[in-house]
Amino acid sequence: MTARIASLGAGRMGRGIAVVFAYAGHQVDLIDIKTRAPEDFVRLADEAEAEIRNTLGDLAKIGLLGAEAIDIIAGRIHVVAHDQADAALGAADILFEGVPEILELKREILAQASARTRPDAIIASTTSTILVDDLSGAIVHPQRFLNAHWLNPAYLVPLVELSPGAKTDPAVTAALKALLESIGKIPVICAARPGFIVPRIQALAMNEAARMVEEGVASAAEIDKAIKYGFGFRFAVLGLLEFIDWGGGDILYYASRYLTQALGDQRYAAPPIIERNMQEGRIGLKTGKGFLDYDTLDVKAYRLERLEAFAILLKTFGLARPPVLPD
Repeated sequence: MTARIASLGAGRMGRGIAVVFAYAGHQVDLIDIKTRAPEDFVRLADEAEAEIRNTLGDLAKIGLLGAEAIDIIAGRIHVVAHDQADAALGAADILFEGVPEILELKREILAQASARTRPDAIIASTTSTILVDDLSGAIVHPQRFLNAHWLNPAYLVPLVELSPGAKTDPAVTAALKALLESIGKIPVICAARPGFIVPRIQALAMNEAARMVEEGVASAAEIDKAIKYGFGFRFAVLGLLEFIDWGGGDILYYASRYLTQALGDQRYAAPPIIERNMQEGRIGLKTGKGFLDYDTLDVKAYRLERLEAFAILLKTFGLARPPVLPD
């Protein structure tokens, strides 16, 4: 389906989302949320269009589109002045809000915009910090509102975290999920909790990496090398919970207990679900059940498929080497 997309805010997030949808064949309106003098708006529009073209140029350089497609894709994106926003808002099937992370500002902008859209238009905030239910009270027809958290750069990272609120109609969540899937994104649905999924996990990992530099565990360069070729390498193929099952939840339990004692810090303690899973025999692949269920899975074929994915990564990184054999 082709949808008319609008973005409240012509900043970096709005521009990235515009590229995603224009690339997929949709018309996109980037709506300036500020009243500006005409010459100031022209400056903003020129800046936004230049960044969009530069982004498309980069995508061409890395082989994701031909240079001849840049004009076509860029031509689908229109920067709209604040005082001309009514037509764009009225035409929008999906409206993404991408204004600064200030609660009252978001509520003000969303209240104004939602009153000027069609009642059936889906409205999604791209906030990375503010929960959907803290914003939905400002929305006219809040059942069509939810959070859609994109990861930068939006035009490359496949994941979009969808967080419906207490008032969100499940059909709205399903419709936005289907639209995102149709443009090649991987949407996941999560509860309205601080940090969504990825920001909550990566905040722990990033702080721990910084802490290890501070403690002198290793240099920043060595830690980042370990992340790229160990941590990141594994989790590009296996999910975190899948990896627990792969190695065994009991391994995580005992490793967590050791780290907690050795480092004297409860932040390494395993959550109760790990011990509960052990007691219930949900250890992972070795018992056929863990966080995931492997009862009906061809485990041998599954392991081989994952190993093949690791091999592809090795080749991508230029690290795959042939075996040393006798002459």
